[in-house]
Amino acid sequence: MKFTRRHLLGSLAAVAAAPLQAAPPAPGEPVHWPELTLLDGARWVPAADRAQVVVFWSVSCPFCKRHNAHVDKLYRAAGDGGPQVLTVSRDRDVAAVRRYLAANGYAFPVSLDQEALAAALSTRRIIPLTMLIGRGGRLKQAIPGEMFEEDVMELLKLA
Repeated sequence: MKFTRRHLLGSLAAVAAAPLQAAPPAPGEPVHWPELTLLDGARWVPAADRAQVVVFWSVSCPFCKRHNAHVDKLYRAAGDGGPQVLTVSRDRDVAAVRRYLAANGYAFPVSLDQEALAAALSTRRIIPLTMLIGRGGRLKQAIPGEMFEEDVMELLKLA
C-alpha cells in the first residue's frame, strides 16, 4: 500500500486529536482524579483535607471478599476525620455487584469507573489492589494483594 502525503497528514492529525492519557503516578507524585460516579449514582469527589484509600476488587475474587470485610471495617471506623474510602469493582454486572454488597453487608462506596481510575492510579490488574493517597493528593503507596485486618486498619494511622 502506498502512503500519500494526504494519508500521512490525516494520520498525524488523528494522533494529534486523540486525548493524551497521562501515566499513573509514581509514589510521591500527585493523583489526577477523573470524574467518578458511585454505584448509587452520586458523584464522588476526593476531599482535599483527607487522605484516600482506593481498593480495586471483583465479586468473583475470594481474596477480595476477605479483604473487603477489612476495608468495610476501615470505612466504618474512618468516619469524617479519617481517610475517605472508595472501592472500585472490576465487574460490569451492576446487579451482581449490588447482590454481593448486600449479601456481605458492606457499606463502603463503590464505583464501576474502573478504566478511569486505573488510568489515574495504576495499570496493574492485581486484585485486590489497595492505593493510599495522602492528604496532599499524592500517591503514597500501592499495595497489591490481600491484606490482614490489622494492616488495613493501620491505614487509619498512615493516612
